[in-house]
Amino acid sequence: MRPLFRRTQGVAVAVLLGVGLAACVLHPPTIQAPTLRTTVPVVASAVTAPGQWPTSAWWERYGDPVLDQLVAQALQGSPSLSAADARFSSARQSVRITGAAQGVQVEGNGTVQRQRISDNGLLPPKLLGFNWYNQADLGVSASYTFDWWGKQRASIEAAVDESRAVQADRKAAELVLAAAVADSYFGWLGDQQRLGLAQARLDLMERQARVSAQRIAAQLDSGDSVRVVVQDLAATRERMAVLEGSARLRVVALAALLGRGAETLPPMVPRPLPVVQAALPESVRLDLIARRPDIAASRWRIESAQQGLVAVRGEYYPDVSLRALVGLSSIEIGSLLKPGSATPSFGAAIHLPLFDSGLRDARFGARQAQVEAAVAAYDEAVFAAAREVATAASTALAINAQHQQRELQRVEALALVESAGARVRAGTADVRAQLSASLLLNLDQDGLAQLNLAALSADVALQRALGGGYVARETTP
Repeated sequence: MRPLFRRTQGVAVAVLLGVGLAACVLHPPTIQAPTLRTTVPVVASAVTAPGQWPTSAWWERYGDPVLDQLVAQALQGSPSLSAADARFSSARQSVRITGAAQGVQVEGNGTVQRQRISDNGLLPPKLLGFNWYNQADLGVSASYTFDWWGKQRASIEAAVDESRAVQADRKAAELVLAAAVADSYFGWLGDQQRLGLAQARLDLMERQARVSAQRIAAQLDSGDSVRVVVQDLAATRERMAVLEGSARLRVVALAALLGRGAETLPPMVPRPLPVVQAALPESVRLDLIARRPDIAASRWRIESAQQGLVAVRGEYYPDVSLRALVGLSSIEIGSLLKPGSATPSFGAAIHLPLFDSGLRDARFGARQAQVEAAVAAYDEAVFAAAREVATAASTALAINAQHQQRELQRVEALALVESAGARVRAGTADVRAQLSASLLLNLDQDGLAQLNLAALSADVALQRALGGGYVARETTP
């Protein structure tokens, strides 16, 4: 036992000396944590009133059960989310693979072979007394590498951070999908409302055409008046055809977003568009970064790249591992399991990275470049978020100003219709004045419908720009 102890003690001393030598000789580069933005640089000025952050089910604020059903179905079976789920599952398995690779490795091996000895070899068969022999080996080996420099731990953390980034990417995909569904559905409602107004306009023009035909028959007007009305009728029918085509395309878009056939969509009935008021939270400059899933994904990728840099830095230090083997070996299979066939072994190994022609430096530089690229992507995501918020809020402000002026026009057009109707009833004017005033009112109503749809689209864009109720959390999948 004493010689064996002395040999083991010598191996341990050699390992410690190697570690000390490497620590004294090698000088790995230092790692500096990147400085990240904590506020958004540019946002729009305050909108009509301070508001709250969106909730996780932000589409429910519109009070439309059909929209709620459409979004729920989209979030359950959309092809785009299936792809995001696959990426997240792959990232999660990468975490398991990386973690499992750092633990104790145990392998079992067994071989049986029959071999002939060469007549012209070192040991002639005549001396041994045989040409053929059997060789059987059976063993279990185990190995473990110490993580004294944190390289293995950093590799696991890098995989975990990447999975967190993919998880945030999925939330971003959910947000984009829900916003697209809401935008397409509101567009369909807007088309239906404008189709109703176009039909009313068509009815008014047909009345105008009949009045013109009567006046031409009575030789009170020339034939040119009816030609103008017919031209307006054709333009209105053309506008109706465009709106009908737009409504059909929006149904096709909804079906594609939900990943199902158009005939399986929930029943959609025309109804008035909801009225919304755009508003920005007061803390948007400070809290937007934590509310955007794409920014959160960029931040996790910075963390992953940083941990990868730590893992590469660990390559400047030696690896120390322990290995052990419990085995059996025999040229007679019948004697394989006997105690005399045992061939146990154990030992320690050290890998000293003394000179590699600059390979470690190149790897460290490449990882450092990845960190810098991740930081640049983070800055780009922050600026993009600020731009989206500013655009949506400014658009809402502009639409609100237009809506006020268009509403004034509608009120005056309505008053003109009532005045013309009173003159017709009093016999001081014919019905043409009332029809003309009604057509002007119809145009103002159509303009209001377009502005209402634009306001809803801007509000959906603002809900998406504000993160759609997402809040960054440090959860380990």
